[in-house]
Amino acid sequence: MNFQSTPEPISRLIEEFNKLPGIGPKSAARLTYYMLRMPEVEARSLAEAILAVKEKVVLCSECQNITDSNPCRICADTQRDHCITCVVEEPLDILAIERTRKYTGVYHVLHGVISPTDGIGPDDLKIKELLVRIQNGDVSEIILATNPNLEGEATAMYLQRLIVPLGIKVTRLARGLPVGGDLEYADEITLIRALEGRQEF
Repeated sequence: MNFQSTPEPISRLIEEFNKLPGIGPKSAARLTYYMLRMPEVEARSLAEAILAVKEKVVLCSECQNITDSNPCRICADTQRDHCITCVVEEPLDILAIERTRKYTGVYHVLHGVISPTDGIGPDDLKIKELLVRIQNGDVSEIILATNPNLEGEATAMYLQRLIVPLGIKVTRLARGLPVGGDLEYADEITLIRALEGRQEF
């Protein structure tokens, strides 16, 4: 898109929106011109919310989930079963599982999956932190809840090979989840069945 006749603040905002995932040049321009019409109080509120996310949100030192308190609310909850840890790819996956209201254990967020084509290896994920948790805690079961696609399966198999020798039970979500699907888009009933029907890996 040619921004030569566009005022610099507008072209800059279009370029910044264009950097976001799923936002092409046309969508970036639409968002920018929408913001021009937005009341100033709403624009300031949006800007403050973006800054607050960057300034106040940290990773939980226990589970690596995003949080504004450390440890996060789930890890700090004494009513949860800290012997069972559900390993997920991304923080959004926790929201999906929590919607079922059937899982009472804790979580560990990898922040991605092993994907050689994207240059992501085990050292790029929060795997070391998971192993430290296992060795320092009373974990009796690890539920591998990576997505049922090629990268998710490869990551689950890699983790299984690391964890089983430590004497920990390793389970995988049952195949109630569609192959190639993402946890964040799964409905509650599918996730409940997948949790209840998990099998030893």
